Amino acid sequence: MSNLVLDLLLVIALLWSALRSLMTPNLFHAVVLFIVFGLLMAIVWVRLHAPDIALAEAAIGAGLSGALLLDTVGYLHKKQRESLS
Repeated sequence: MSNLVLDLLLVIALLWSALRSLMTPNLFHAVVLFIVFGLLMAIVWVRLHAPDIALAEAAIGAGLSGALLLDTVGYLHKKQRESLS
């Protein structure tokens, strides 16, 4: 029973983070939610007994992609401030 509850909570959290990241107008919030989605997916892969895919998802999906997207958002904000002044 507790496994089913955990799986349902993971599905709900995945759907929530995916929808929120698509619907938010703030780029920074979208990137943070994308990182949360990647980490939740890593947990799902562990639950599915695929630790190799979970590690790749956490490292590449959440870590590397998230860092690159955060850097891009920072660059865009910097360029936007420069164009306004």
